[in-house]
Amino acid sequence: MLAIQKKLSNSFYLLLSLPSTAMGFALSIQIAALSWLMRTQYNLDLHEIGFVWAAGPLAGIIGQPIIGLISDKTWFWGGRRKGFIYIGGALAALMLFALPNIGAINDFFGIGNIIVVAVCVALTFDLAINISFNPTRSIIADVTPEGVARTKGYTWMQTISGTFGVLAYALGAIFGNYFLIYSGVLLVVAFSIVPMIFIKEPEKLAVAEETSTTVGSKTNWSQYIKLLIAHSFSWIGVQTMFVYMIGYVEQKLNPATQDETGQILAVSFLILNAIGALLPAFVLEPITEKIGRVKTHLSCVAIMALAYFGIVAFGSTTYIVWGFMALAGVGWAAIVSLPFAIMSELVDKNRMGFFMGIFNLSVVIPQLFASLVLGTIIQNAFNKDVIFTISGITLAISAVLWFMVKESKNEKTKE
Repeated sequence: MLAIQKKLSNSFYLLLSLPSTAMGFALSIQIAALSWLMRTQYNLDLHEIGFVWAAGPLAGIIGQPIIGLISDKTWFWGGRRKGFIYIGGALAALMLFALPNIGAINDFFGIGNIIVVAVCVALTFDLAINISFNPTRSIIADVTPEGVARTKGYTWMQTISGTFGVLAYALGAIFGNYFLIYSGVLLVVAFSIVPMIFIKEPEKLAVAEETSTTVGSKTNWSQYIKLLIAHSFSWIGVQTMFVYMIGYVEQKLNPATQDETGQILAVSFLILNAIGALLPAFVLEPITEKIGRVKTHLSCVAIMALAYFGIVAFGSTTYIVWGFMALAGVGWAAIVSLPFAIMSELVDKNRMGFFMGIFNLSVVIPQLFASLVLGTIIQNAFNKDVIFTISGITLAISAVLWFMVKESKNEKTKE
């Protein structure tokens, strides 16, 4: 074990964050380029793009709980999580390479249906990410003690991952989405494999102490389910924006070319992720130590809802939209960091992979809802403001539901 891991130094938190960063970078590329590719290169309608996006959540429903359960009880290639991270990272990089070559793949195999090929690539891509994403998050809980150190692990995860997410959108905005995709292939491979060589996983996981948040099986099911429901509404709002914002841009901001559409989207997501990267470790973590994780989180989610409503009311120019995307980044910073830390202290540590996989259902089921149900509604809506109206309402509901989640008493005291 490296000295930095024994001391839980900042350099260890950096190293620990890189595998999750690899998967986050791959997702950022998907967010930045998938809808753009499907719209501009293959001329798909918004509801057809929704069908392509639905492949990922389907993979998540199946993949993450299974991989989490298996990784809790399996030891190979030096750990519970390492092997899955290696395999998922390599496969994700391969599918990234395939993403801009869907047309060539379709022609090579003579399938004759772009949507079918796109769904297959997206499904495999997301299955690869799901193979890795659960272990990259679970390993943080495996190698950090409960309390402040655990929160630090997840806030650092989002800060590092978010920083590279910003880099992804910057590369897309400056050099184009094709450059972004091919550079991502190399980064995903490097960040998935190299850090895991130096991180030592414990052969036996410490059993969590009985606290006010654990009962019987050491899992507080009541609070866990409340958390899942509250988090689900957040992701309906987030996914609706990610998938369909291109429709809003085309109707309301009047880009002159398809490349300009891609640039507006890239800068929008760059700004969102820049705020999402800066806040967790440097702003949200200190706030959580004063008022608690739940209050911090629900406040950030409420701010994101207000930002969405602001776009509906005032988003007449690109710069105004970008300003509100910066405000929405406050909520994004919390959504991708704090719920993991809150959840990790409500469940049995020895089954962390399984519960992390179930937790992922609060992400992928809303994604499916946004892709399969909301796509037709948005496609048929005359005014594409409906995209951010739906997003704002669901985020506001999420903020209210978070009031039902009780604060963990030990989170501010345990180191």
